[in-house]
Amino acid sequence: MTNYRIAVFASGEGSNFQSLVDAVRNGGLNASVELLVCDKPAARVVQRAQDAGVDCHLFTPKNYESREAYEKEIVEVLEAKNIDLVVLAGYMRLLTSVVVDRYAGRLINIHPSLLPAFPGKDAVGQALEYGVKITGVTVHFVDGGMDTGPIIAQHPVPVLLGDTAETISKSIHAAEQQLYPEVVSWFAQGLVELNGRQVTVRQIVE
Repeated sequence: MTNYRIAVFASGEGSNFQSLVDAVRNGGLNASVELLVCDKPAARVVQRAQDAGVDCHLFTPKNYESREAYEKEIVEVLEAKNIDLVVLAGYMRLLTSVVVDRYAGRLINIHPSLLPAFPGKDAVGQALEYGVKITGVTVHFVDGGMDTGPIIAQHPVPVLLGDTAETISKSIHAAEQQLYPEVVSWFAQGLVELNGRQVTVRQIVE
């Protein structure tokens, strides 16, 4: 049994949420997915969470007076569940200092480019338009900026002749679903060290 507890924030399909749940089930990730936080109650990821027996905190942002208001509610739920790591997986809202400061060093995101290239929305489209030969996936700490936090890990994805946004997105999703559970497992094992912008992943000593 493990006592390393993670919460996943997601807004859409939930493929990365599912990859984390599957990694826990197959023994590749020694942690427990304790909570899904979702700002779109009708999103597919909610059904995935329900199927996996994961508790959900669902909310509609327009029902709150501010981002800070609903984030204060979220932090209360996270603290009640003793969450060790907050994992953003397709969560389509910038976080305020309410969450960022409370979980500094324990808040990570995955982005579909090799940051600092192509931050923000439509990273795949940006990469195609620029004409890069290699794009990829980045897992980074969240610091309140737009994909500006210290980089933890990256995985390259080649851009091949004839690739489209659809084909590149498919390759990137496959890379994400491999990399994200691995990075989360590093945290669960206490292997990640942050010093300024420098991130070190210590080797596992057998």
